[in-house]
Amino acid sequence: MTGKKIRVTLVKSPIRQKKDIKTTADALGLRKINYTKEFTDSPQVRGMLFKVKHMVRIEEI
Repeated sequence: MTGKKIRVTLVKSPIRQKKDIKTTADALGLRKINYTKEFTDSPQVRGMLFKVKHMVRIEEI
C-alpha cells in the first residue's frame, strides 16, 4: 500500500450531514464541492474515506 496515491473529490455538500461526517470531510481538507486532494493510500485514510463514501468520488492513481 505504500506509494499508491488516491485522488478524492467532494461531490456532495456536507451541510445536512451528521457532525462526525462533517468533521471527517473537513479533516480530509475537503471544504468545497468539486475540490480535489491527493492522499497516500493508508488504512487511516481509507477509514476516513469509508465514513464519507457517499459524498466523494475516489480514483486510484
